Amino acid sequence: MKISITGTGSHYPSQIVKNDTFLNHEFLDMDGSAFDADNDIIIEKFKAITGIEERKYADHNLNTSDLGIDASKKAIADAGIDQEELDYIIFAHNFGDIKYGQNQSDTLPSLATRVKHGLGIKNPNCVAYDVLYGCPGWVEGMIQAYAFIKAGMAKKCLVIGGETLSRVVDPHDRDSMIYADGAGATIVEVTEDGGEYLSTGSQTFAFDEAKYLFFGESYNDEATEDQRYIKMYGRKIYEFAVTHVPAAIKAAIDQSGVDILDIKKIFIHQANEKMDDAIIKRLYRLYKMKVPEGIMPMNIQTFGNSSVATVPTLFDLVCKNQLEGHQIKKGDVCVFASVGAGMNINAIVYRY
Repeated sequence: MKISITGTGSHYPSQIVKNDTFLNHEFLDMDGSAFDADNDIIIEKFKAITGIEERKYADHNLNTSDLGIDASKKAIADAGIDQEELDYIIFAHNFGDIKYGQNQSDTLPSLATRVKHGLGIKNPNCVAYDVLYGCPGWVEGMIQAYAFIKAGMAKKCLVIGGETLSRVVDPHDRDSMIYADGAGATIVEVTEDGGEYLSTGSQTFAFDEAKYLFFGESYNDEATEDQRYIKMYGRKIYEFAVTHVPAAIKAAIDQSGVDILDIKKIFIHQANEKMDDAIIKRLYRLYKMKVPEGIMPMNIQTFGNSSVATVPTLFDLVCKNQLEGHQIKKGDVCVFASVGAGMNINAIVYRY
């Protein structure tokens, strides 16, 4: 028996928001003061660090759960399974459904329940629940699906990562340019000759690190609405990630018994191009090696950072041969890894 990924699917939002959209924004520093530099300079520096040229926003009539339903339909079709046979639906997100133009998060019922309803699944033994684990939520959901199946509690699981971060950003915060929307879904099930999980690992650092990402007020102290937005201490997150993520990935690789030379792809959370490059360089430095060419697919340049959706949508693109220069074939060993609010880190080593 093997525990395999048999189907993938994604919802890629149709609204493309380019960097020049932010030229007329009033960006303010954390203390509410104006920056000395003009917005074109701010945007140029932003692109140099993050790699982001444009990002995708969800249509105004769609919520996170709608994106998850669409991605799930595609993953179910890709796997060729009967959706009534699903034992678990696991939906990883951070902010629930937030209707366009509103600021209240809606998680009642859970987004996983909304997906089950949207798919029309009648089987009451299909358990639907949400995961709140920051950006690593989808990877953690995949670890949970593996654990359920390995324990004999399930045979087929649907794991979704979705978010509409464009609806929780402060327009006066230059970090708002990072965030995007999207959803990715994956079927995990028992197979005879499919791919297989080789190892998993998760960590939570919550002493000094718990509030590196948080919900905070607008940087505009004249704002009258009582509203909170996603905020982060970017420098602290960068230093944390490049310090701890390489070791966590190495631990998962070493536990798998696979030689680092056999790793063909590393699907890492698309948070920041510069940060991801540094993480991978430090990982291979631990093995006293240079980074192999083409090891790390990236789509942050045109997709932005959609939090829990970045890894499953990136994986889906490569599986469907839709990311130029990147392919994955049967027998290839790949790594899924993420870091985010918590601060949480996780990794999966998987033979495709």
